[in-house]
Amino acid sequence: MLLFTGLCLVLSGLFALFLSATGHFLPHDVQFLGMSPEQLCAINECRVVHFMMHDRVSFGGALVAIGSLYLWLAEFPLRHGDAWAWWLFLVSGVLGFSSFLAYLGYGYLDTWHGVATLVLLPCFVLGLARAFAVLPRPVDPRCLIRSAVKVPWRSPIGVGRACLLATALGMVAGGITILAVGATSVFVPQDLAYMGLDADALRAINPRLVPLIAHDRAGFGGGVATCGVLMFFAVWCGRPSRSLWQVLCVAGTVGFATAIGVHPVIGYTDLFHLAPAVAGGVFFTAGLILTFKPMVRGESLKALSSSP
Repeated sequence: MLLFTGLCLVLSGLFALFLSATGHFLPHDVQFLGMSPEQLCAINECRVVHFMMHDRVSFGGALVAIGSLYLWLAEFPLRHGDAWAWWLFLVSGVLGFSSFLAYLGYGYLDTWHGVATLVLLPCFVLGLARAFAVLPRPVDPRCLIRSAVKVPWRSPIGVGRACLLATALGMVAGGITILAVGATSVFVPQDLAYMGLDADALRAINPRLVPLIAHDRAGFGGGVATCGVLMFFAVWCGRPSRSLWQVLCVAGTVGFATAIGVHPVIGYTDLFHLAPAVAGGVFFTAGLILTFKPMVRGESLKALSSSP
């Protein structure tokens, strides 16, 4: 059930990327707005549509990253009876599924997202229940605070782990910020400058446009925060291994490539807006490079010892 949840999230993310790349809205989006993407694209050089697509591309990348990490968690540490993986599923699931509620205050219920949540949530809960029943006892949540390995922080793998952990914490902070903005003010000044319209002008175009954008922002923020939580504890609690390095590489590459790469495509190149994502990408890349030999090739792993 947990593998199924992860696979569905990967497929959902790929579907979101496909829709964004082809410039399509979902049918219920068009029905809610009463406008097609083509009609909205006729306004101000299509920048409103491009802005919406930039959020949706980033959200799709976050879903692929979350699903990939779920697949790894279920297939490796949880299958081997590591209790921390179960607790990480629980914590990230509460954060991810509850973020669905963040944008309801703006009056837009994404029915497709709602149906997908109602389908996946029972599978997720059932998977957690089945896994809990077979975990070795005791199942102590404090396992999340224990590092899997002791390494000197000044060693290459220590610096690499620190870079990956810092990246994950940055994602959590950034995701929560985006979620909060999406649920409140919706836009930051750079967003409005890019679109060439303020919030009142957007409401004048269509009073339902801001709620739809708020939905996209809140969902994207929740996805980024959830991915950051997963990445942090996977690095902190997971034993260094080839499979862990590979899933971090896949999840981070997809996440950062979509979050950063969509901006030059649509012409949203404000350096202040891009700086956090670019900094995260640099830290992430450095972390992957520094941990490659010990995690993938097994070099220096004999020097690592289990934490008490």
